[in-house]
Amino acid sequence: MKHFSLSVLFARICLLLILALNAAYGQEPRVRPDVNGPFVAPDFQQWVARFERPGREVYDQRHQIVAASGVKAGMTVADIGAGTGLFTRLFAERVGASGTVYAVDISKVFVDDILRLSREQGMLNVKGVVDSSTDVGLPPQSIDTAFICDTYHHFEAPLEMMQSIRRALKPGGQAIVIDFRKIPGVSRAWVMGHVRADQAQVVREIESTGFRLVEDSDLLKSNYFLRFERRDGR
Repeated sequence: MKHFSLSVLFARICLLLILALNAAYGQEPRVRPDVNGPFVAPDFQQWVARFERPGREVYDQRHQIVAASGVKAGMTVADIGAGTGLFTRLFAERVGASGTVYAVDISKVFVDDILRLSREQGMLNVKGVVDSSTDVGLPPQSIDTAFICDTYHHFEAPLEMMQSIRRALKPGGQAIVIDFRKIPGVSRAWVMGHVRADQAQVVREIESTGFRLVEDSDLLKSNYFLRFERRDGR
């Protein structure tokens, strides 16, 4: 009986160690199942009022963010988790008629309304893509920049999604990830409860999918701004 108890104890310790390592190194991380529930049938104007308002850091700093992205005329950009299309439209202006911007979102409502607004504003270089929880839905080596703003924490299968994004990037392409700083005792209670991973874990996860971190900018305060390059040869 003593031998059996020790064996069970050893097995439980091994399981706990495996779970701890998975949490530390981003193996198969998952968000809450209901995290994307509000986007199944969203009220577009309600989300415009929420996302595109003074006081929201990424809205207040939107022009600085686009400038810091390094996106130039003629490039192809994927705005992943495009939401109401705030950054889609800004990037469309920046890349010009010779460039392309993909508005990528899991919500068809968001994608349809982004396309409608873009056409109303004469932006013919915007294309819409309704993606899945594991696949960004873009052709291989089709984009120069993947822009992921306040969206990474909504990825239901972040490793699979980042692998899909890597495949969509051209060699030497970049992924810009902006998301909430999750710091105990500093960040808002909403962030602590809503955001799955802190910055260090996000970096580990993304680098494990074939990227390397090349910039950690201090442009923002409540959000971090990370630039990753696609690692080739994988």
